[in-house]
Amino acid sequence: MIVTTSPATISPAPRRAASATAIAGLVIAALVAIALPAFTTGYVIYIANLLLVFVVLCLGLHIVIGETGQFSMAHAAFYGIGIYASALANRAVDLPYPFAMLFGALVAGAVGLFIGALALRMRDIYLALATFAFGEAMQWVFANWDSVTNGPNGLRISPARFGSLEILSDKQAYPFVVLFCVLMIGLTILISRSRLGRAFRAVRESEVAAMAMGIDVRRTRVIAFGLSAAIAGFAGGMFGLFQTFIHPDSLGFQTTILVLTMVVVGGLGSIVGAVGGAIVFGLISEVLRQAPQYQEIIYGGILILFMMYAPRGLFAFIGDRIKEVRRGQ
Repeated sequence: MIVTTSPATISPAPRRAASATAIAGLVIAALVAIALPAFTTGYVIYIANLLLVFVVLCLGLHIVIGETGQFSMAHAAFYGIGIYASALANRAVDLPYPFAMLFGALVAGAVGLFIGALALRMRDIYLALATFAFGEAMQWVFANWDSVTNGPNGLRISPARFGSLEILSDKQAYPFVVLFCVLMIGLTILISRSRLGRAFRAVRESEVAAMAMGIDVRRTRVIAFGLSAAIAGFAGGMFGLFQTFIHPDSLGFQTTILVLTMVVVGGLGSIVGAVGGAIVFGLISEVLRQAPQYQEIIYGGILILFMMYAPRGLFAFIGDRIKEVRRGQ
């Protein structure tokens, strides 16, 4: 098991080709997203909402894995905390739903800081096992804390409200889901370009060199873990915009593997890769929903193939192939 990550160093030309391909793909995806409600309804809009939630989930995992190079297997747990916390806050206090979403993000982030402060004392395989154990423990809490989560019966989520507007359909929720997704993409870009983002990448490349530059490595890793958890919790709040029910079974290890696969398929260390991987592999996972007994095998096979033949991700792979074709001409 690989427990630390460091994107490979590549020359400027392939990097530009990969970036151009990725940006073109995301521009097309943005145009499709804007036009989608005019041409379709129902199930397609629901899938679009779900894909945008996965985009935010992948951005959270990108912070801790792609930016900081720390392996985490607890992302589904923070996502679940965000769902339950925002749903319960929305039910208890009749405030505009964004406040419930922020509450879910804050709760998940606080738990992430606490768990990060404990788990990040460990390294390598022990860190992976510690975060995996926390994720499994949280799923048990979701399934057995009857007085709060309604246990194995699942929790009914009250409709989201924005002032006098009550969200009662996927199509009504869609503009808000798009808006919050764009805001989280912008926030992730700001973090990546900030001094904190540079500290994340310094820790990823070399903790010794980072310490030599005066960076508090442990604090930086804990902050990355907390930010990742908060973004996952915010994604949980977005889930409540269009979903009316949550069951603990959907917050297990398989969800963590799904999001991890999205980030790897898109490209480790790349925001564009995290967004694109969530969209592309989210569509693939929806197709595979018809064959649940084969999902884990197929996900594992895709991960192996990408790590062997396209370790920098799908968009970098496509960019390299385009460059090779141009050279051949």
